[in-house]
Amino acid sequence: MNNPANLPPLSVSILGVEPLDEFIGEIADFVHHMIMSRPNVGPDARVEVEAKVGVLKDKVSSTRLMLPVLVETILAPKDFDLRFETNMSAAQHRHYNTLLNQLQQQSREPTHPSSPLGYKHVKLVDSFYASDNPRDREKIRVTRDEKTGTVLEVMTKIRLGDLNIYCPKRTADWRVSVNLEVPVPAFHPPGSPTLTRKKDRMCYSHEEFNIDLTQVTTTTSPSSPPEVTHELELEIARPPLLLFTASKRGDMNAPEHERNAFDELIRSFVNNARILVKNASDGWH
Repeated sequence: MNNPANLPPLSVSILGVEPLDEFIGEIADFVHHMIMSRPNVGPDARVEVEAKVGVLKDKVSSTRLMLPVLVETILAPKDFDLRFETNMSAAQHRHYNTLLNQLQQQSREPTHPSSPLGYKHVKLVDSFYASDNPRDREKIRVTRDEKTGTVLEVMTKIRLGDLNIYCPKRTADWRVSVNLEVPVPAFHPPGSPTLTRKKDRMCYSHEEFNIDLTQVTTTTSPSSPPEVTHELELEIARPPLLLFTASKRGDMNAPEHERNAFDELIRSFVNNARILVKNASDGWH
């Protein structure tokens, strides 16, 4: 009689291949469609793909969304009347800061199984101005170094699409967003901004991804008290790489590794987002 403890190695399937992960495939299809159908707003426009950690809330009750599902689920766009809130408590912010700092230090050890994390601390000021063209809904954002006042970039952001992910087993959910950042050349701010945001940001980088943990102080007018919020976002670091891999997806004339590179990039992106959400603690507003 065979010992049941002697388990034979198993094939991943009857075909010897692993089936496509529909969850990651759906996010990859969404991001790819947003990229390939984006409007032509000039050669300098930059595609931004990011995942934000937050909570999905019902607009009517203002309570966290409750759905009859057991595991992480992608919501069909526009099928739910909800809002996504990214603001976490200061305690939750400290929790992530401690977690990422420890990981950054551990990643420098020779025995660490992955690439080391980079780190920098930046303080920025975003000032928002209305466009000279009244038909433009997007505001112009001027970003300066808080210490020196040096202008780092001037741009508008065009929102292309969002995909919400509900996580019933976690204390937080997440959202994938695809945007276009369009540089605005020779812009001279007309008077006072309509909105100002000071961003105290801890920036962690790992391979093709950036993780930004930010305390945001928002001022809408000199007479209004500032509002302090805390946010965590994951972003694909190199837009040119993103566009290149998107263009090669499914191209049978391209080498296999180039055809698969986009889906591999999104797979790692999703894995990182899932790990950040899994490590969320209680403390969402």
